Amino acid sequence: MAVTLADVAARARVSAATVSRVLSGNYPVAESTRARVLRAVEELEYVVNGPASALAAATSDLVGVLVNDIADPFFGIIAGAVQAEMGATVGEPGRGGEKLAVICNTGGSPERELNYLTLLQRQRAAAVVLTGGAVEHPDHAAAVAAKASRLAASGTRVVLCGRPPIEDATTLAFDNRGGARRLTEHLLTLGHRRIGYVAGPAERTTTRHRLEGHRAALTAAGADQDAERLTVHGLYDRASGYDATLELLRRERTLTAVVAANDTIALGVCAALRDQGLRIPEDVSVAGFDDLPFSADAVPALTTMRLPLHEAGARAGRLALGREPQPPGGVAMVRAELMARASTAPPRA
Repeated sequence: MAVTLADVAARARVSAATVSRVLSGNYPVAESTRARVLRAVEELEYVVNGPASALAAATSDLVGVLVNDIADPFFGIIAGAVQAEMGATVGEPGRGGEKLAVICNTGGSPERELNYLTLLQRQRAAAVVLTGGAVEHPDHAAAVAAKASRLAASGTRVVLCGRPPIEDATTLAFDNRGGARRLTEHLLTLGHRRIGYVAGPAERTTTRHRLEGHRAALTAAGADQDAERLTVHGLYDRASGYDATLELLRRERTLTAVVAANDTIALGVCAALRDQGLRIPEDVSVAGFDDLPFSADAVPALTTMRLPLHEAGARAGRLALGREPQPPGGVAMVRAELMARASTAPPRA
């Protein structure tokens, strides 16, 4: 049975009129009362269901795109491609079918991610696209799955782009394990054995999957003896790549290669190596992941695994709007492609 305004009022111990005032935001309400009403709305998963058809029409044109950090090119490329698909159907502006894409920047906060999903449900969003790796915590995973189920039940399409599959959502999964394995295999084929790894935050699925692929390649080659010692975790940013590289060199000065969990980290790796008087790739080879736009223009050009981020974002947008058939089983794998460039070479004899 659908939750009513009266149910929220009873839970918050206020009148239905007070609930209405809090939700409309048009009347002054004591902060303590407002907090109590909003808590009841959240606990009961109440969705505004006013009789005005204009309200329903306004909210049905909304598509939410959740990103970790819109300033990160990885998320910016995906979000931009999703947004580009929100134009008029069959590319005819002004002929109907347009949607309003709202970018929701979570800042990596699990609480903010859940809050955005609740807000989008209340607004009766036509679709929700969640991008990037998920937080590796059972409670958060269960909460996101529950939110997705409620959104789907209310008619909202839920699409995951670069996240592990969940029920009631269509998923475009990035081949992070396979791509990371092929990247490290490339270095092993060149002759490298003392390979450092700069990983992302330990609590992220993308971090775990890429590290698993790297370790799998080392294990298959019998070169994993120091894999744990030669792994340093940090954020997905340049500063973390710089600091982690200094730590790796402290642990193993004779490193011949460093693999970074993404291209932005790789920039920091390169800067730290140069500041230590080491040449790339003559002394140390460097590889990244994602093939962000600056990768080919780095000096030397960065070897990396290319994820087709724009294509994946555009497809996520089409799936969110129902313009493309669902993949078999609701899950499609997005493959990564090795881009071997000048930042990697055989180690010196």
